[in-house]
Parts: sequence; structure tokens; C-alpha cells
Amino acid sequence: MTMIQPKPFIEEGPQPLLREIPPGDPYPVDALGPLRAAVLAVQDKTQAPVALAAQSALSVASLAVQAFADVETLGGTAPASLFCLTVARSGERKSGCDKLVLVALRQYEHDKTLEFQIDFARYEAAKKLWDARQANLIKAAAGSGGNAIKAQADLEAMTPPPKPPVEPSRTSPDPTFEGLVKSFFTGFPAKGLFTDEGGSFFGGHAMNSENKLKTCSGLSSFWDGSPINRTRAGDGVGTLWGRRLAAHMMATPVAVRPLLADPIANGQGFLARFLITEPQSEIGYRLRDGYDPKSDLALNQFGARLTSIISTEPPLKEGTQNQLELEPLAVNGEARKLLWDYYCATEQAQRPGGDLSHVTAHASKSAEQAARIAAVMTLWGSLDAREVSAEAMSNGIALAQYYLSEASRLADAAVISEKTEQAEALRLWLQSSWTEPEILPGDVAQLGPNGLRETAKAKEAMSTLAQYGHLVQLPEGTEVRGRSRKLAFRVVRGS
Repeated sequence: MTMIQPKPFIEEGPQPLLREIPPGDPYPVDALGPLRAAVLAVQDKTQAPVALAAQSALSVASLAVQAFADVETLGGTAPASLFCLTVARSGERKSGCDKLVLVALRQYEHDKTLEFQIDFARYEAAKKLWDARQANLIKAAAGSGGNAIKAQADLEAMTPPPKPPVEPSRTSPDPTFEGLVKSFFTGFPAKGLFTDEGGSFFGGHAMNSENKLKTCSGLSSFWDGSPINRTRAGDGVGTLWGRRLAAHMMATPVAVRPLLADPIANGQGFLARFLITEPQSEIGYRLRDGYDPKSDLALNQFGARLTSIISTEPPLKEGTQNQLELEPLAVNGEARKLLWDYYCATEQAQRPGGDLSHVTAHASKSAEQAARIAAVMTLWGSLDAREVSAEAMSNGIALAQYYLSEASRLADAAVISEKTEQAEALRLWLQSSWTEPEILPGDVAQLGPNGLRETAKAKEAMSTLAQYGHLVQLPEGTEVRGRSRKLAFRVVRGS
């Protein structure tokens, strides 16, 4: 929904505070290829919008396969990493969708964490022995005579210190950017930023005024597959090569609206790297009792495939513990022609006055998004695949088109300020719960929506509604309910 500027009350009646965004296109479920059965199973069990289930499955599949190959695009190579942003109201079962597709991953992380704790205890013991031997040799080498010479030789011949085991966690919920980077130095080289509390991330430390630019540019570099440089007091200087990051951020509309209009998030191209969807709500219509037993089978098969992939050792650069060395999936023949035709269509639509001229950042990346999606589905089918088929590319393009249409639709949703949200909440409350012809700020503060239980906030929301014609301010001293009132309003019904 889009905020419009306040207008004085005019003769034709109350004006809307918010403009409804038109419904989006149906989600192209048939384009999900090997993920289709799992997505329909999640939708069947949760009765959530199918787009929510698809976001969960796509992001988890990307998290799993991004460690095994990149993909050719029209402009070079790109990671098989997807950033997904799901916008839905509280109660839409966003987290329920994620939970169903993450079962196998959570079990894997649990089992591997137990193994890691044992391995880390062994490492610590070995490191203490190595440190003690080094200290003894240094002390002996500082002396004189033959023993010192021998100690010096032994010191130079010492094997390198033992390396700590790689921390096995595959997901990092709600981290600071620094925390995420730090986890890549010691952990598995392909991770996922997954959270069903995206509002906490977007409104938290990582995206405050001091850190927003750093977070947006840093996460954009991860999406690009670029090396990540870190320079911090106490931690020293380091560069991360061969790391991959997938993401699935879930948030409510009111938490995402400011981000959609944020000049840093848009100017950096940060949001354009996300596959964004805000499906039509199913709340109030989820009345089916039970689900198809075949859904459990589909989810078990999804979990088994996920376990198989994340249990496979990824290709690492020789001599490293956690630096990926990836070859790209080829995009040849008909697959490349399909991608080129799609690129040309989206490029032409960005011309002044074109259908995509208002979302050029998203449109410019849509062909690459199509290639990435095609790569995810290709690798999900087989980690041994060496090229993207025309069928996979066709599916990738269909999904990229959907997400581009969503970006275009939601681009019309400018930021809704907290004041406007509160005024809209008051308007709805007046319609549903207030029957008196007049209303006072004290009535709102005492009985109104929770966010307006302060007189100052109540007055501000009432002033906004008066600007739009939903309330009419009465002259000072007007008698309301037997008393003269300094500030009172008449409710305009039918608004």
C-alpha cells in the first residue's frame, strides 16, 4: 500500500490514507521443476500462500547447492546463491513454511555440532601440547652451546600448529555483518542468512544509520561472489575468498515499507538482489481440515535430498579448510538463446516510458536471477551436472519474470510512515468499534488501538484523519456528552 500526501477535507468526502496495491500474478508453480512437489506439500500442510512455500524451498535449495558450482551468465559467472525477501502479515505462517523445509538441515546441524564439540576439545588439547613444546624449544634456543643449536633446529623443523575444526553451522539468523563475516573465517564456506524476524534485522543494529551502508554493500558483495575484506581493531586484517551466502528474510509489510523507499538500499542495488514477493493473504480462508498424506512423502524426499547434498564435501582450494574453488555451470545452445532473448526484452522495457523504467535496478539483474534460479534447480537435480538445460533455463526465466513483476508492483508502495499506519489503525477502529457520533482524544487513549494509548499519539492520529476528512474538528467549547470540550471531533461515517 502506498502513502499519499495529506489533503484537506473537500466536498467529495473522506480521502483514503492508503492506496491498495493491485493483486500480484499467480505464482508459476509449474516452473519450480524438482522443487514443485515439496512446495505444494508445504502449501498443503500450512495453507499459506504458495509463494511463501516457494520462497522457503528455493532459498533452502540455494543454501545447499551454492557450495558446488557457480553459473555462467551473459556477463560472466555468478554464484548459485539466491537472496529471497518474503513480505507477509503476522499470522500468515511464514515461519511454518520455513520450518517444514529446514527439518533435515536442523537435524544435520545438531548432529554435526555434537561432533564438532568433540573435535574442538581434541584440537584444544593438541594446541596446548604444541604451544608447550614451542615454548620449551624457544627457551632452550635462547641459551648457548650445543643444546641451543639443536633446539633452534628443532624449532625450525616443528610442524605447523594444529588447525581448529571448521564450525559446521550452515545458517546465521539475525547477525551483524561483522558477526557474519567472522563466522565465515572459522566456519563452513557456504551459509544462509535465514530469519522469520526480518523486521528485527531491518530495524536493528545491522541496519541502523551507522551500519546501513556497510551492511548493504557487504551483503551485496556476498551476493556478487566478491572477496570480502575485513579490517577491525583487535581482529586484524583478513580477506575472505571463495565464500557463498544465500538468504531468506521474512518480514511484515510495515517493517519492509521503509526499506523499499530507502535511498541507500535502493541506490546500492541492495534490494534489487532480492527475489521479493508479497502474496495475497490467505488469513480467514484456511478452513480445510487435514492434509494430503502424500505431502509427508514429498517433504521426506525433499529432506533426504537436502541431507545428501549438505553431507557431500564441496570442492575446496588445495591447502585450505574452507575456501571454495568452484567451476561454473555452462549455459549453451538453446538455454543461452532463451536467456539472451529474456535479457533483450527486459532491457528494452527499461527505456523511458517503458513498463520497467521505474524498476531498472531489478530489471537489470533479472536475467542473472533467471540463470541463478536455473542453476539452483539444475544442481538440486544433480551435483554432477555440467550445464544448464533449456528446460531449466525456461523455468528460471518464468520465475524471474514473476519476481520482476512483483518488484514492479511493489515499487509503487512508497514508505508508509508510522503516523500514517497509526491513523489508518484508528480509522479502522472507528469503523468497527466506535458508535458515538463524536470522539475525544481521551476516548482513543483509553479505548482505541494499542499503539495509540497515549494522548499525544491519539491527538496526532486524529489530526491526520481530520486532514483526510474522516474526522471533523469541532469548534472549541462544543458540548459533547454534557460537557464543554476544548478538543473534540465528529466522526464521518461511511469512510
